[in-house]
Amino acid sequence: MENSDLVRVRYIVNNVGSAVAFYTGFLEFGVIAHPGAGFAMLSRGNLRLLLNMPGEGGGAGRTMPDGDVPSPGGWNRIQIIVDDLEQKIKDLKAKGAGFRNELVTGNGGKQILLQDPSGNLIELFELNR
Repeated sequence: MENSDLVRVRYIVNNVGSAVAFYTGFLEFGVIAHPGAGFAMLSRGNLRLLLNMPGEGGGAGRTMPDGDVPSPGGWNRIQIIVDDLEQKIKDLKAKGAGFRNELVTGNGGKQILLQDPSGNLIELFELNR
């Protein structure tokens, strides 16, 4: 895969180790790099998920000039397409995963918002057939 085909998303997390365990254990991400406590890069297909802790190394976790500190959570999210959303929800709940909402059915399909250990969202989506 060429570098230009990759999609990169950065999430600020409270604990990189917990986030790595969540994404690899619950959502089949692979670890590309985890050089220290404050950073990891994961992969799933052409997605590269960069995980940073506030105040740790590099530029992504640094405090802004106005004093704002990067923090996790919010409403932005990545979307992962699944074949059987109801079964995926059951499997994830059995593993102890947390969700922000219940299953929602819309015009294009069904979705639910899964939360990582820091409260960042992952939209699990099943297309209408």
